[in-house]
This record gives sequence, C-alpha cells and structure tokens, in this order.
Amino acid sequence: MRTPVIAGNWKLFKTIGEATAMVNDLKPLVAATKGVEIIVAPVFTALSSVADALAATNIRLAAQDCYWEEEGAFTGEVAPKMLKDAGCSHVIIGHSERRQYFGETDATVNRKVKAAINAGLTAIVCVGETLAEREANKTFAVIEAQVWGGLEGLPPEALSGVIVAYEPVWAIGTGKTASDAQAQEVHAFIRALMARCFGQGCADGMRILYGGSVKPDNVKGLMAQADIDGALVGGASLKAESFAAIANFAE
Repeated sequence: MRTPVIAGNWKLFKTIGEATAMVNDLKPLVAATKGVEIIVAPVFTALSSVADALAATNIRLAAQDCYWEEEGAFTGEVAPKMLKDAGCSHVIIGHSERRQYFGETDATVNRKVKAAINAGLTAIVCVGETLAEREANKTFAVIEAQVWGGLEGLPPEALSGVIVAYEPVWAIGTGKTASDAQAQEVHAFIRALMARCFGQGCADGMRILYGGSVKPDNVKGLMAQADIDGALVGGASLKAESFAAIANFAE
C-alpha cells in the first residue's frame, strides 16, 4: 500500500513571515488528516522558520532544489546536508522551471538525486514533456529519458528515497490539466519503466505524483487512478484552505 503524498511547491513566493503565517493557518486544517503525507516547499530563506512552525505536526518540509556537493567554493548553492540541518526531509529536484530557466539537465538531476539520498533526504524527482513534444508523439520517449537519466546508477535499495513527480510542462501554471486518463497513462508507463529498470518490487513501492494545475475540484478524479499516488501542487498550495482541501481529498 503506497501512502499518498500531497506536496506544495511555493516557488518564488512568500517571505519568512508570510510562509510561517501560511503554515500556522494550514496546521489546524490538516491536523486530523490520516493516511496522507503532507509536504510544503518554501523558499530557502524560510526553511528554518517554517521548520520551527511545523514542529510536532503532521506536515513535512521540502526544499525546492539542492546542489550535489557537500561543501566548497560554490557560491550561491545549498548542499543537501544543509537542507537536512534546516529541518527538511525532502527536496524537489529537476522541476521543469529549473530545466527551462536554469539549465538543469538529466545529468545534473542525477547528481543531485544521489547527493540528496546520501544526505538522508527523499528526492522528489520531476519529469514531464512540453506541449510540442506531446503533439509530436514524443511523450513516452521524453519521460523515459528523464526517468532513466535522473535515476541512472542508483541501486534498487536506494529507490525508497525517491518519489517521482510527473508534471506535463504544458499544464504547469496554465490552468490546463491532463485528463485523468492522460495522467494515468503516463503514470502507468513510468511504473512499468521502473519495473524494467529496477524490478517489480521497486515499481510497486514507488510513489508517483501528478503535477500541473491540481486544484480541489480535480484532485479526486486524479487520485482515483490506479497509478497516481499524490500531487505536486503549485498555485493552489499558496492558500491554506485550497491546499488543505487537496490534502483532504479522501473526505
């Protein structure tokens, strides 16, 4: 049985005060939520303060990126062990915005995933195709390259430290959402790919999230699909009420 994950990626929003106020509003709305792993991912500067606000709650903390080195002359970067020290249990790696705007590649994703796992963090590894790639019938080729490229070289036992998030780029921040059937088709493909690369046991245990304009009014249909194990939520995670409604999808 795979525990569902509802993760909120706050992107470049919320000061320290706004972030802590948000989680303080969120806490009572999900305090009774059972059987769901709830995660929020604020900006780096708010991590420690949010970690303090989340102490003794059922909400976990993620960073939005990391570097692959533990320390050194890498100005502006943050190491996985530093995220762990700040209170993080998870880190998002390879988000399409990192790929699009900051030159992230499958090779750098792979290095970051390995570093995150070595530091004791769970890596939320993002994959997804652009609209042009989908229209050219390249969706599965793109997803296979990103999944394999991001996870290459990991032993099967390390996969317990990985969550995959499928985010079709054409559905991120656009208001468009893949249909339940479209999302399920790609999730099933990813799970079959995991079985081929790492074995059926890893595939059965792997949690695969959907991301791309997830909202309270479409989460139930997505979560009803056999291979969708949760959501990586963008805009709807910025308000406590809408994010709580998504986290409480089973009610």
